Amino acid sequence: MFYYVLKYVLLGPLLRVVFRPRIEGLDHVPASGAAIVAGNHLSFSDHFLMPAVLRRRITFLAKAEYFTGPGLKGRLTAFFFRSAGQIPVDRTGKEAGQAAIREGLGVLGKDELLGIYPEGTRSHDGRLYKGKVGVAVMALRAGVPVVPCAMIGTFEAQPPGRKIPKLHPVVIRFGEPLDFSRYAGLEREKAVLRAVTDEIMYAVLTLSGQEYVDRYAADVKAEEAAKAAKGPRFPRLPHR
Repeated sequence: MFYYVLKYVLLGPLLRVVFRPRIEGLDHVPASGAAIVAGNHLSFSDHFLMPAVLRRRITFLAKAEYFTGPGLKGRLTAFFFRSAGQIPVDRTGKEAGQAAIREGLGVLGKDELLGIYPEGTRSHDGRLYKGKVGVAVMALRAGVPVVPCAMIGTFEAQPPGRKIPKLHPVVIRFGEPLDFSRYAGLEREKAVLRAVTDEIMYAVLTLSGQEYVDRYAADVKAEEAAKAAKGPRFPRLPHR
């Protein structure tokens, strides 16, 4: 119930005023039945902008840290994310991927829309990164279409680290649903999962026009953080 209060009364109208999003291809999202909406992830605002423009309720898999903050602020944040249709998923440990798949299949099993960011994390530089195969596993196991989605302009409106978004034009573009029924029963084949995921990411790339990086975003972030932690290297001065 509170989801629709946020969508139509509290948050939705505000987002439309601040971002004035232009919506393209909304009719590509099925009006009923289970489906996955797979998009790029450029900004914290993405979590709320896409649900605000869709006609149907959509549930996203969100990192568990949003639900485990301390004190009153943490409890309010957790309540807000749950009310906005987010499901907490622990992204650490060996079982993280399987937990996300179980939660996602649960949503699809109720003939609902599931929102996924195949990159697994927000892009820190505006580029599109390699997708993780969990989206392919869910699409094949559930036998559902995947609707590619591109968020354009949200990185400029609210890049990582910026708490209050600035005014910037935003486009939310949905592509034609991708049908992977030809791979039915092959969800355990690694090559198939990689092919399906790459096809989804290519569709997102075509919609967004981003530069593509054939590496996982989390690996690139970790590598850059490690370099930054070492600090600048200065040449040794010769002894006199």
